Amino acid sequence: QVQLVESGGGLVQPGGSLRLSCAASGSISSFNVMGWYRQAPGKERELVASITRGGRNNYGDSVKGRFTISRVNAKIAVSMEMNSLKPEDTAVYYCFIEGLGGRDWWGQGTQVTVSS
Repeated sequence: QVQLVESGGGLVQPGGSLRLSCAASGSISSFNVMGWYRQAPGKERELVASITRGGRNNYGDSVKGRFTISRVNAKIAVSMEMNSLKPEDTAVYYCFIEGLGGRDWWGQGTQVTVSS
């Protein structure tokens, strides 16, 4: 069993910044890819950012240049810095991890609200 623990969501004003963190624990020693999706009310879940075991990043078009995902050294964990936040970034953000065998696990989600 694998657990993902997310932290860092909250309320921020437009133009502000937040950092999300996600750490995996349990029966996992490495991964293929790890990152974040988000889902806003009435919308489909969309990729925000991901990073491979080798360090290759991938970003959704709407966050390129504003969000940065990085691995936490020596841990199965990622951190995502979100800058220049916009009201349209408001969503529940879900951490995910794909293990070496191709199975994926998801976190419970953390709310990010961008509002004045």
